[in-house]
Amino acid sequence: MLHAPRLFTYTIPIDDGAAPNPFGGMCSLAICKPGIRSTARKGDWIAGLGSRNAHSGDLSGRLVYAMHVEEVMSLEEYDARASTDWPHRIPNAGSADLSERLGDCIYDFSNGAPVQRPGVHSPENRDTDLGGKKGPRIA
Repeated sequence: MLHAPRLFTYTIPIDDGAAPNPFGGMCSLAICKPGIRSTARKGDWIAGLGSRNAHSGDLSGRLVYAMHVEEVMSLEEYDARASTDWPHRIPNAGSADLSERLGDCIYDFSNGAPVQRPGVHSPENRDTDLGGKKGPRIA
């Protein structure tokens, strides 16, 4: 059943390139924002707004990104598909390429319980990252 598209917005307090992750020809929101990840459906829009305290200066009142939700899946599905469909989404901490270091598929579900991969988030981010039960919003 089709639904009227909704718009989800939030202020991006820190933009490290991982959430949202705009690299490799797609934009995904697989970590952070559990409320949006658990609620947004195919056809919705997600917009990230600039923060006054952004590393690159005052971005308040500016649109940083907008993405149209094309696919919704669990974090487990995202992890299972990442190695074949989007290998650049699995962080490679040793890469010289920033986009490869900032991969947002930071949880490995291959043995059941999620194991955090080395990436931009620390164990303190685990509850937020895994909250919401649903994973990436892919545009």
